[in-house]
Amino acid sequence: MQEQIEKYFTGELDFDGRIRLLRAVESDRKIKEEFARYQNAQALLSFSDIIINPEESCQGYRFFQLQIKRKKIYKILRESLGYASAITILVISLHLYHVYTHIPYSPVPTETSLFVPAGQRVSLTLSDGTVVWLNAQSRLIYPAVFMGEERRVRLEGEAYFEVAHNRDKPFIVATGKIDIKVLGTSFNVQNYERDNFSRVSLLEGSLQVYDPLAGSGGIILQPNEEVTIRDGQMNVEQMPDTDYFLWKDGIYSFNSEELGSILKKLELYYDVEIVVKNPSMLKWRYTVKFRHRDGIDEILRLLQRIHPFRMQKEEENNRIILDK
Repeated sequence: MQEQIEKYFTGELDFDGRIRLLRAVESDRKIKEEFARYQNAQALLSFSDIIINPEESCQGYRFFQLQIKRKKIYKILRESLGYASAITILVISLHLYHVYTHIPYSPVPTETSLFVPAGQRVSLTLSDGTVVWLNAQSRLIYPAVFMGEERRVRLEGEAYFEVAHNRDKPFIVATGKIDIKVLGTSFNVQNYERDNFSRVSLLEGSLQVYDPLAGSGGIILQPNEEVTIRDGQMNVEQMPDTDYFLWKDGIYSFNSEELGSILKKLELYYDVEIVVKNPSMLKWRYTVKFRHRDGIDEILRLLQRIHPFRMQKEEENNRIILDK
């Protein structure tokens, strides 16, 4: 599995291989820990002021991994010296690599783009200590190290943030429609391109939601409030159910939610197409809770017991058809 993880971070793993690896990371604690170690190593690698083209970046990453294997210093770096020393050694290692290979470099900041495919979810820790959970079909673009007066990331899809407090350097989530500005808090952002709305839900702390092009101050959310942005209009309400955010732990909770809305989420969570033949079914409401590992078949059977319907699977098309 170590070879697959290395190929994942050097961009050599094909799409199917990435899916298999992410599923293994989700289900196996040891693989998840190993994946996190490589993820942190890559982040430290990007901390250096050296930026090279993608091919050379892969070579540099392999060079660093080779030094780790030869000198067996990874555990020392992780457990004894700490990240500050790790950064120093990595920068030296990279400079040596460029000296040996005569690769030119220039001090340009770097960004990382992490995409989570349908049927998966991923958590990561940013360089400032902020923890982010990315839901299925979501992308986070973030710098290896936050420079300047703010900590800015870009989000497409859905993510849950636990932002490390820093009074002097606000954390900003840009979605393309709105910006969310915080100092330290826990909140959830829904911003899928296929939806006609964005939603920001605040669990702890406070945050500002605003349109960066409007020139106004936007609104300030308080804990247990959420704002829905549709057609440029912001509507603030009390959060109906905080259990919804258990999705980051692989638990899906729906509180009096219409079947149509539930099925859209199930398509994301299980990478499947669900077709409903009878439109009236989409208005059925459910209050249910289940785990991701229950699987799509078991979940649909549970929904059948509440409101009976027929179910047909088309394995070759990865499609499920529902009808009365």
